Amino acid sequence: MAIEGPLRELGIHDVFQLLDLSRKTGVLRVASELRDDEGVVYFDSGRVVHAHVRSKAVPLELTLLQSGKISKDDLESARARRTNGRAEADLVDLLVEGGAVTSKEIERQLRMQIESVVFELMSWREGFFSFEERAANELVHTREARIRVSTESLLMEGARRIDEWSRIADKVPSLAVVPVLAPVRDDGEASQLDLLPPEWEVLSMIDGSRDLRAIAGSLGRPEFDIARVVYGLVTTGVVEVRTPDHATPLAEDHGTESALAQARAALARGAVDEALTAARGVLAKEPGNARAHLLAASILGTLNRRDEVVDELRRAVRADPLTPEIHLELGFAAVYVGDFVTARSSWEHFLRLAPTGPEVGRVRAAIEALTRLMHVLEAHAEAVANG
Repeated sequence: MAIEGPLRELGIHDVFQLLDLSRKTGVLRVASELRDDEGVVYFDSGRVVHAHVRSKAVPLELTLLQSGKISKDDLESARARRTNGRAEADLVDLLVEGGAVTSKEIERQLRMQIESVVFELMSWREGFFSFEERAANELVHTREARIRVSTESLLMEGARRIDEWSRIADKVPSLAVVPVLAPVRDDGEASQLDLLPPEWEVLSMIDGSRDLRAIAGSLGRPEFDIARVVYGLVTTGVVEVRTPDHATPLAEDHGTESALAQARAALARGAVDEALTAARGVLAKEPGNARAHLLAASILGTLNRRDEVVDELRRAVRADPLTPEIHLELGFAAVYVGDFVTARSSWEHFLRLAPTGPEVGRVRAAIEALTRLMHVLEAHAEAVANG
């Protein structure tokens, strides 16, 4: 069975959770026209066994070399053995046989590779995904399937990174910002930079024109890692970030604020059609305005148009994944249309973003009730299937 669709309708987090819960085996492809890139993830019974992004695909042996885990001599020795009678052998296997690296280190590097790809895909808000079921023995080569990473653990780490994004957002609000070297202080004090190699690498790419996404692409490193390094450089006063004119925060658009206020006022006096027209007028100009999507969802809720409510809330999440209220509302809206996977995922996101909020107790109770219901439905479906 093929599973496919645009990311604006079903986020990559939800796709992963669906494949995990249904214990799928096959290949997930995620294509982004904005990035001119594609990510590929292999699943075996719901676990991730291999992943790569086309623009950043690097053979494992070169990753080991670049990270200092093996030397050039080690790599040349392995290549020589493969030339002399071991043509079918994998270079990494030969490196392990020769004692240049341990199997445990290979597994660690493979896991890091999977994590890096999955976390990058989780940051993609646009694009198209497709999943094709395959037999386990058709997935990938032996080396690439050496490990099986729990999808749940990847999603939990992804949530942690969302939390970290919320922490650094005050200084690095988006990947569209352009880092520039900070002016040299004229206070007579000499200073010396004490940076790690990855930080020097990023610093060398700062030219006043590349944004964070471009720097990540040039270095072949995850966008999240680049943002975190730049956050550290901004905090220490080494660089500053500038926001391009086209990325001006929407909160500064007084026309937008006026239109949203008009929509809220119309809804308050019961003029639902007028309110919906005003909200959609904002979205026609700014499709990524999370507040307008949230307001449109509220208006559609008064009309009992549940499917459209869910659609609007999904778009709100894509536009602003760090606002707990949106995840809360999407969870309850999804239950109304029977989309239990999205409901549970949304509530779990809410709890991570607002672990001490006033709605925590209600949400935890809702998750428990939903989990029990899903178990009952699964048992019923199994009983029907078995006659």
